[in-house]
Amino acid sequence: MDTATQTRSGAAQQTMELLWLRVRQRGDLPGFSKVVSAIIGAMRGDDDREFSMTKTVLQDPALTQKVLRLANSAMYSVFGQGINTVSKAVIVLGTEAIGHLALGLKLVDGLSAASAASVHARAEMEKAVLAGHIARQLTCAAATRDAEEAVVCSMLHSLGRMMTTFYLPDKWQEVLAHSAACGCDENESSFTLLGLGLDDIGREAARQWGLPTPLVQSMSDMPPNAQAEALDHQDWLAAVSTLSSRCAEALNHEEGNPEADLARLVEGYAEMLGMDASQVLQAVDAARRTAATEDAVVPRSQRREDVQPEAPAVPGKPKDSVSILARGVVDVRSALSTASSGQLMSMALETIYQGFGFSRSIAFLRDRDRRQYIATMSLGEGVQEKVPRLVFGDGYEPNIFHAALANDKMIFVENARDPRFNNKLPRWWKEALPDVRSFLLLPLTVNRQPVGFLYGDWDQCKPLARVDQREVAPLTALRVLVVRMLEQRRRAEPSWLRRLP
Repeated sequence: MDTATQTRSGAAQQTMELLWLRVRQRGDLPGFSKVVSAIIGAMRGDDDREFSMTKTVLQDPALTQKVLRLANSAMYSVFGQGINTVSKAVIVLGTEAIGHLALGLKLVDGLSAASAASVHARAEMEKAVLAGHIARQLTCAAATRDAEEAVVCSMLHSLGRMMTTFYLPDKWQEVLAHSAACGCDENESSFTLLGLGLDDIGREAARQWGLPTPLVQSMSDMPPNAQAEALDHQDWLAAVSTLSSRCAEALNHEEGNPEADLARLVEGYAEMLGMDASQVLQAVDAARRTAATEDAVVPRSQRREDVQPEAPAVPGKPKDSVSILARGVVDVRSALSTASSGQLMSMALETIYQGFGFSRSIAFLRDRDRRQYIATMSLGEGVQEKVPRLVFGDGYEPNIFHAALANDKMIFVENARDPRFNNKLPRWWKEALPDVRSFLLLPLTVNRQPVGFLYGDWDQCKPLARVDQREVAPLTALRVLVVRMLEQRRRAEPSWLRRLP
C-alpha cells in the first residue's frame, strides 16, 4: 500500500469515527433508525413475517395512516380500493413492498426532523424526497412491482450527503470550498479531504443500520448509456436511483437551465431503463406536480404553504370507533375465501385494536392436546414479553373468562380495579396484566364448543372509555366472520384448532 493510499485510509477511518461520535452525541436520524431494525427483521422473517410487519407498522400511528393512505392511492388501484387494515395491505401488497414503504416513510420523518439543523441539511433532504417522488413515478410508468424498493433506494442514494451535512457541517463547508476552488464535484472533494466519497459514507451508514444489501449496493452511481440487456435487478435499482437523484438535483438548481439538464439525463438513462424519453420526462413532471400537493415534506420551492401538519394521534379510544370497526369488518369479509387463518385472525385482531384504541389486543386459542387457552397473536407495546404468562387451563373455573366462553357472550368489564369484582378475575390475568383498567372479551365458539376469544384492554395510562351500544353491531359481525372462518378451517384443516399457523 503506497503512502497516499495509507493516508486516505487513515482519513476515511477518522471521518467515520467522527461521524459516529456525532451520531451518539446528537442522536440518530429521529424516528428512522429506532424502527428500522424492526422493519428489516419483519422483512426477513419466516412464517410469521406478515403479522410481524403488521405489528411493526401498527406501533407507529402516523406510519399506519400513511401506509393505508398509499395502499389506497391511485398507484395501487390495480389491487382495488378500500384497504382498511394494515393486515390486508400486507396481504395485498406483500411484506417486501410494505417494508420498503415503511422504511421510506420513516426516512422522510427522520430527515424532516433532522433537516431543521441547517440550510444545507434541509436542501439535501428536499432533494432526497423529490428523488423518491420521481422514482415512484418512473416505476409506475414502467409497471413494476418493485416500486417501493426503488423509492427507498432513490431516497437513500444521497444518504452520504445528508449524513455529512447534518452530522459533519464543518467538514461539509470544507468540501464545498474545495469543490469551488478546484472546479470538481463534491464527491471528488470529499474523497480528497475526508478519505472517502459521499457515496461511501452513505453505504457505511446504511451497513451500520443493517439495511438490506440491495439498498446498500444501489447507492453507487450507475453511469449513463449502459446496455439495457446487461441490467440485472441490482443494476436496475442503481440506474433508477441514480437518475432520480440527478433529476432532483437538476430541478433544485437555482442557476443554469434545469430543463436542458433534464433532457441530457433522460437521454442517457431512458433506453437502459427500457423506457421512452418522453415517458421519463412525463414521470419527472408528474413527480413535480405530486410534490407540489403532497402532504409530506416536499421541496421548499414547490411546497403548498396552506398545508397543515398532521395532528398527533390522540391516545385512547378514537372518536370514529364505529367507522373503524365497520371498515375492518369489510376487510375480513372480503378476504374470507382467500386469506389464510392467520391472516384473517390478524385482520380481526387489528380491527378491535385500532377501533377501540386499546393498549393491547390478544387472540387466545384453545390447544386441545394441552387443554389450555394460549395467546397466539398480540398487538400493543410490551405485550410480547407477557405472552408466556398468558395461558390458562380449559377446565371450568368460576371467573369472568370461563363465564364468557361457557355462555358464548361478549363481556365488557368497565372497572377491573373494583375490589368487589376481584374474586371474578383469575390469578394469571392479575399477575400478567396488573395495570388494566377495562377490558373486552369476544368469545369464539364452533358447534357450541368454545375454541378461543379475542381480548382487548385499556390500561390506566389511557383515558377512561367504554364499549357503547353503537359498537356492538360491528363487533358481532366481526365475531360471526371469525367463527365462520374457524368452522371452514376446521373442516379443511382438522389440526388447525390445535395451534394457529
